[in-house]
Amino acid sequence: MNKYESVIIVNPNLDEAGIKAIEEKFTGLINENGKVESVEKVGKRKLAYEIKKQAEGFYMIFNFESKPTAIAELERIYRITDDVMKYIVIKKD
Repeated sequence: MNKYESVIIVNPNLDEAGIKAIEEKFTGLINENGKVESVEKVGKRKLAYEIKKQAEGFYMIFNFESKPTAIAELERIYRITDDVMKYIVIKKD
């Protein structure tokens, strides 16, 4: 299993319950094929440019271990989740 870091930018209009639901959804998904080490909620930040007509975004950082084959599925779920505006998954050394 490899170590990864994933940063997602979530719609800033979500309430606390919505953000918690997103966190639980992706933590559960990652734990199916690996192990979440930490989740850091950075909070609302101003974006460099508008994404989906939003000038701000709520940042979340997931540090986890996973099988390389599970990353494609995680990215697919990021892509089809309406409240996720942007995402990136990086393999750590």
